[in-house]
Amino acid sequence: MPAPFLMITCQVGAEHAVKHELAQRWPMFRFAYSRPGFMTFKLPADLKLSDDFNLESVFTRSFAFSLGKATGGDLASLSKQVRTLAGDRPYEKLHVFPRDTAAPGEHGYEPGLNPAADDAEAAIRAELANLEFDPRPLARAGQLVLDCVLVQPNEWWVGYHRARGWASRRPGGLSRFKLPDDAVSRAYLKMEEALRWSKLPARPGERAVEIGCAPGGSCQALLRRGLSVAGIDPAAMHPTLLAHPRFVHIRKRAADVRRRDFRQVRWLVADMNVAPTFTLDAAEAIVGHRQVNIRGLLLTLKLLDWKLAEQVPDYLARVRSWGFPYVRARQLQFNRQEICVAAFRRKPAPRKSTFQA
Repeated sequence: MPAPFLMITCQVGAEHAVKHELAQRWPMFRFAYSRPGFMTFKLPADLKLSDDFNLESVFTRSFAFSLGKATGGDLASLSKQVRTLAGDRPYEKLHVFPRDTAAPGEHGYEPGLNPAADDAEAAIRAELANLEFDPRPLARAGQLVLDCVLVQPNEWWVGYHRARGWASRRPGGLSRFKLPDDAVSRAYLKMEEALRWSKLPARPGERAVEIGCAPGGSCQALLRRGLSVAGIDPAAMHPTLLAHPRFVHIRKRAADVRRRDFRQVRWLVADMNVAPTFTLDAAEAIVGHRQVNIRGLLLTLKLLDWKLAEQVPDYLARVRSWGFPYVRARQLQFNRQEICVAAFRRKPAPRKSTFQA
């Protein structure tokens, strides 16, 4: 039987966006408690939800049925409380993760797993030694997961969920990958996470175009997947990109590029520092041309004002109207005040991810 409260993590600053989404999709949920990046909602007593239900929230990073909180004391004391709260469910996986403590990029902060989470996980595993947790880094779809959110050093919230999709298989929907030493910008992280989350079915040798590519971090991630990449941006690119044999810089605005030049392009990427409608206008002008056959899109939509989060359903409906029925959106770990939209003309075939952490 699901617990009467749901606990949710999100990016710091996105709390209002989550509340608005849930008010639209789940009006029966009642907001209960929050800290920046963490919220709980009381569920109706008569509501029947499966433990792997889909919250359908773009701005939620992770969610689980809450079992309560552990407070005060040292790691050993907190871990004992976790054992009591966990009860006797047959958990197969343990996820221990921190809530965000700042917005991405604020004073150098990046969301992610940290040593405190590792220490807490080790203490909980020792306390629950009778449970043989799956040691693999990711949960498998269908596994029952025991969650522990480190809201404060002396305040842990405990819950559970059944692993289902990309985010629910990872602790808190978080990844451990870091910016490579040779990456030319932080955009590399955003694109790498977008590629893994979306499972973009691109094959080596296919052509991709990115609008708003300077200085080239996203293009680096695409090139490392074996794609041939054209970057459209009037700003200068990093010399590393200009020297790459499969990269072409089109130093123009997207509106000034001839539409027939996109005829061989199969994947369109956009990350422009403009309002979402302008990004969508630029993409629509390309995919709507009769000589162009774009198979899939990865669009970063900048929410220059958090109120724009309320228009996300309209943005997604507009993308579907272009002939891309398979559309998903998520505020990724390495997104800032923005979301990633993945859209495909055909449903991507299931494939095993090469990503492990």
